[in-house]
Amino acid sequence: MDEWSVTQQIKLPEKMYKVIEHRARKYIAPVTGRIHIASLPEDVRKGGLFGGDVTAMVAFMKGGCHMSYTTIQRFFKEVMRLEVSRGMLNKATQKVSASLEPAYQQIVERLPEESYLGIDETGHKDEGKKHWTWCFQTSRYSLFHIDKSRGSKVLFELLGKEYEGIIGCDFWGAYRKFSRLSNTTVQYCMAHLIREIRFLAEHTTKKLSRWGRQLLEWLKKLFKTLHRSEELTTIGFARRMKQIKGGFLGRMRRPPDHKLAKKLARRFKGKAAETYFSFLTDPNVEPTNNGTEREIRHAVIDRRITQGTRGDTGMRWCERIWTTIATCKKQNRNVFEFIHNSLIAHWTNNTYPELL
Repeated sequence: MDEWSVTQQIKLPEKMYKVIEHRARKYIAPVTGRIHIASLPEDVRKGGLFGGDVTAMVAFMKGGCHMSYTTIQRFFKEVMRLEVSRGMLNKATQKVSASLEPAYQQIVERLPEESYLGIDETGHKDEGKKHWTWCFQTSRYSLFHIDKSRGSKVLFELLGKEYEGIIGCDFWGAYRKFSRLSNTTVQYCMAHLIREIRFLAEHTTKKLSRWGRQLLEWLKKLFKTLHRSEELTTIGFARRMKQIKGGFLGRMRRPPDHKLAKKLARRFKGKAAETYFSFLTDPNVEPTNNGTEREIRHAVIDRRITQGTRGDTGMRWCERIWTTIATCKKQNRNVFEFIHNSLIAHWTNNTYPELL
């Protein structure tokens, strides 16, 4: 009986790396007697001790796996049996950072052309000082930008006053100011609104609690209808949504005599109410900003582990690697391969891979 039972097992190689020696011939100029050394390939000359793949691996471990330089050092020492300095690891990430700049800048230039952008921001520490990490995301890519400001000036700088698209965001003042002074349309996050109303529904003041519960019932009807939109005709769906929207606004605009209720109700006066219902007329607009909040989690985890950055160089590194990781994930692309290809292109002056 000539048959076999096969068991496959994955094992590490005996040595985790190999050293390749590159030799450049020396020549003596017959006239001057000076010594000239032949040129090495650009990726070898600019790479230094680490080849492109090892440099990309360090950047992937640092930016994609939330590893500190100390942890990477330990990995090299105990797994790869190779002693490396923190300075060398830092240089590797900065080489990658420079190689990712063209793809990053291409996305920055693309932002003002987008018809819809989800936007959110979270805190960031640089040399102990408060900064803000902004996230701009579409279905195709996500862009991160670190700035000292959490104000509308960031939106005007990146999108411009002429921006005519729709932004999905929370009710933070920067977005309200930007929408007033630009041509943009806003979709305020319904998830944030629901959390605010739920807080009122659980309030100890009975009239406020009752009002909050009534508003939540209308919103439950809205999302229940939204989730079964495919079962309804276009006309039937529009009619039902109009009824629910009218019922919600009618109740919202008759708040009980309580400062919290009146403060919330002021948002829904006149046309201002439409800023929560843009998704009803545009199927490409999300009713919540949950997608952007999910995108920003990677940056938040990094912030907690690293405790922030130490200067402009570190902030630019974070912007570029976070943008690369998030965008490659959305496009089902291999992050390590993109980093490696960008690095080789940077060293050899070839065409850079793009994120768009």
